[in-house]
Amino acid sequence: MDLPKGHPKILIADDNIQNVELLEAYLAGIDCEIRTAVDGEDTLRVVADFHPDLLLLDVMMPRLSGFEVCKKLRADPTTRDIQILMVTALNEPADFERGVQVGTDDFLTKPVNKVELLCRIKSLLRVRHLSSQLDRTLAYLAEVEKGRDDGP
Repeated sequence: MDLPKGHPKILIADDNIQNVELLEAYLAGIDCEIRTAVDGEDTLRVVADFHPDLLLLDVMMPRLSGFEVCKKLRADPTTRDIQILMVTALNEPADFERGVQVGTDDFLTKPVNKVELLCRIKSLLRVRHLSSQLDRTLAYLAEVEKGRDDGP
């Protein structure tokens, strides 16, 4: 799979070990670093330590739901730019609406289709890469402008 340069970091958050193993197997062909989390609170801890580019987030987890995790990540300036793909058995319009309200970037319903998963991951990682490039370019331009204002 053709992804942006570097090794993207992907966090799989799901309390069902079979789901985690399946997602890990699907990601085996991607040159990336993978970590896992088993519940909502564990997810927040791993995010703080691992700084993933993409989070594959189950909604129905113990301690904190995926909705609550997503809301907390979006509220924190250090984690708000992580791409979040909710992977869920929920498929009611109200569930999707709630996910959008808390800030998810995309949804995938279980059972997960491998091709669809890989296409969504590729797309979300490309968005993350382009967003990082844009942030660096804007910071550089701000420095250039500041240098002009401080000129002779």
